[in-house]
Formats: sequence, C-alpha cells, structure tokens
Amino acid sequence: MNKKLAAALSGGAAIALTLTGCSDDSGAQADEWAKKVCDQVQPQVKKIQEANASINDASKEKNSSEDVKKTDAAAFQKISGAYKSLGEAVDNAGPPPVDDGEKLHADAVKELNNISAKYGQLRKTVDGLNTKDQAKFAEGLQGVATQLDALGKSGDKALSKLQSGDIGKAMANQKGCKRSPDSPGV
Repeated sequence: MNKKLAAALSGGAAIALTLTGCSDDSGAQADEWAKKVCDQVQPQVKKIQEANASINDASKEKNSSEDVKKTDAAAFQKISGAYKSLGEAVDNAGPPPVDDGEKLHADAVKELNNISAKYGQLRKTVDGLNTKDQAKFAEGLQGVATQLDALGKSGDKALSKLQSGDIGKAMANQKGCKRSPDSPGV
C-alpha cells in the first residue's frame, strides 16, 4: 500500500521542480530577481527529494505500520516546510520585473503556501492513522495516496507562468534553478 503513496509523491516533486527551467539568457533585472529566488530553490528541492526517498525506502522494507507512519509523517512535514520556504523565497524576491509581475508573484506565493498547507494536512492525517489494525491502516494509506495523487495533479499554473518568458529564461540560467542530472523529469 505504501508503494502507491511513494508513486503519488513523484507528482508532488514535479511541482517543486517547476521552478527549474531550461532556456537561454535575459535582462539584468530579471537575472537579479531570478538569483534571489533560485539561491533558495535547490536546498528545498533537495529536502523534498530526501523526504520522497525516505517514503520510498519505507515502502520497500518490511517496516512495521508504526515505523511507516512515523516515516511518512516526518516526510510530509519536511515537504511542507520546503514548500513554505519556496513560497518565502518567491515572496521575499518580490514581484518579477515583467508585465503582470504583481499577479505572477501573488499567484506563485499563494500556490506554494497552499501546497505547504496541504502537505501539513497530510502529515496530520498520517499521524491519525490507526496502526493497530492493519486493514484500517492500509485503508488510511490508500486515502493518503489518493490525496497525494490529487495534490500532484493540482494546478501548477502560477508556477508555470512564473517560469515562462524572460523570467523563466533568467531562472534557467541560475545555478540554484538548474536541474541536476538525477532530478526527476517534470
């Protein structure tokens, strides 16, 4: 059952990686703005990937329900914190120097904070799962996997808009926003 949970997590990682672009160069103002954001991106993406790995590991091993519960809850808390930090990075950078920058900025911050809150709710859900009854625990994990799948599919429109155009090009040129070879595809 935890394998479904691990599979659903890959969608959430894709959302974090929408901040990593791939394009050519842009103006100095856009580069300056992108640097403010991208300097904060890589450490948070790494936290998300580490949390996902811990869930994957827990699903592969013959861990007790209590161990799976603790691992999953800790991972969701870590992911929630990473998205909150990404939201803060975008917020602290201010609106990007493009047309409609205020709206792009507000939408991206709102979306990142919303994702953080949803992972926080998943942590609370996992904390509340009954580990004494295997069937109820498996049913609870199925519910969490369903929520994760929906979260992974939830709109990343604001982030996609943020990484488009000149800002997207500027972000793609920043070290912190470049995809590492081992990053999952978006």
